[in-house]
Amino acid sequence: MCQWWSNGGKVGPEYCPPEALVAEDWIDSGDVRVRNESAGHGQWWTVFNDPALETLVVNACEQNLDLRTAGFRVLEARAQRAITAGNLLPQSQQAFADYARRQTAQRLGVPAAGQSFSIWDAGFNLAWELDFWGRFRRAVEAADADLDGSIENYDDVLVTLLGDVGVTYVEIRTQQTRLELVRANAEAQRGSLRVAEARFREGATTKLDVFQAQNNLAQTESVIASLEIALRQANNRLCILCGIPPRDLQEELATGPIPVAPPEVAMGIPGDLLRRRPDVRRAERALAAQSAQIGVATAELYPHLAITGTVGLEANDFAQLFRGAAFSGSVGPSLRWNILNYGRLRNNIRVQDARFQQLAAEYQHTVLRANEEAENALIAFLKSQERVAILTEGVQAAQNAVEMALLQYREGKTDFNRVFTLQIALALEQDRLAQATGEFARSLVEIYRTLGGGWEIRCSTSEPLESAESAAEAVL
Repeated sequence: MCQWWSNGGKVGPEYCPPEALVAEDWIDSGDVRVRNESAGHGQWWTVFNDPALETLVVNACEQNLDLRTAGFRVLEARAQRAITAGNLLPQSQQAFADYARRQTAQRLGVPAAGQSFSIWDAGFNLAWELDFWGRFRRAVEAADADLDGSIENYDDVLVTLLGDVGVTYVEIRTQQTRLELVRANAEAQRGSLRVAEARFREGATTKLDVFQAQNNLAQTESVIASLEIALRQANNRLCILCGIPPRDLQEELATGPIPVAPPEVAMGIPGDLLRRRPDVRRAERALAAQSAQIGVATAELYPHLAITGTVGLEANDFAQLFRGAAFSGSVGPSLRWNILNYGRLRNNIRVQDARFQQLAAEYQHTVLRANEEAENALIAFLKSQERVAILTEGVQAAQNAVEMALLQYREGKTDFNRVFTLQIALALEQDRLAQATGEFARSLVEIYRTLGGGWEIRCSTSEPLESAESAAEAVL
């Protein structure tokens, strides 16, 4: 009873978020490219200074169907919360009206035997179970947490959507760049083929050089088809993210460079993941809802106290129904106590508590996984940046080598085999650089996604949301 009193007239445990292990700092916090100050990631896509990407983000937020579905789930949870809160008022409220024509049996042996008469009846009744043990208030707590969880789910879908748009856009630009490089290399190799054919006609070399040049050109051109397939698939994926049927986005996107990622990133501290990531907050809200369900189950151990009442009018003739003598009514308390079901009731409490422990473990695992994902994205960002720098130097060296080898081949100072080898190496290095540049930009997008960046965009057109109800109004 002391707990009941301290809980404000509610049985069951008062919810307290469980502790979750999170790293004190990032593994690479000592790197100068990792800034520990917290920075707003609400519009992270603007760091790329790419108008096309910003337009795609807006279109996706307005048209994506998964996001719209999540928004309707918020409205569903809000309506369900209102239904639950309604149980705090009289649970049964009914108006009634009846008419019956009755005929008594002739052999009853009573004065009215064998007679027929009418009964007109109208009135109103209600039953109000008092929330003495907090059963209904705990249910409202659970519904509030479920509503909060549906909003966190919306934010999680939004964060995932923005990350997918960013990653897909980077992939499109990467494939476009790779295609441009392949076509440029193919054109350069056609020039080498013409040189080889000219030297063969002059008798300065054998047909082998021509065959090598043709083989080199064919290998390079064969890559174009696979890159075009990947580009079209990324194009189609971006259409679905934007909520439109697949179509060629060439007119809107045209061609452009791979987005350039800044060399530094503000990571904050790992503890920020607990408040920034919607999936972590959603797991915590599910835990809060389940804690309230323990209280609902505990309240079933105690008697249910209710007040019932009926007021009505009753008469044999309709004309007499609204006279004072036709009035009737009753009011009084009632008690219902499941005293013979204690075994089932206590086991139901154990069921609810076991579910709470499961959700607590899932919440702690979600925090650990969030920490892992952020660390994975961070190391990819740092190392891909280093890889881009190394490959940039390698591509420049390969270009110089090809130019020098081709000049020496024209002058007859080297054979075509060296030109052939160096051109293949150049094409491979350029392709690796393009992929690494794309991976660098993609890893930054992943960092923002793992930090829970972007969900604030739903607040950008209104005042900051201070309650679950106002958030539900804003998401659609």
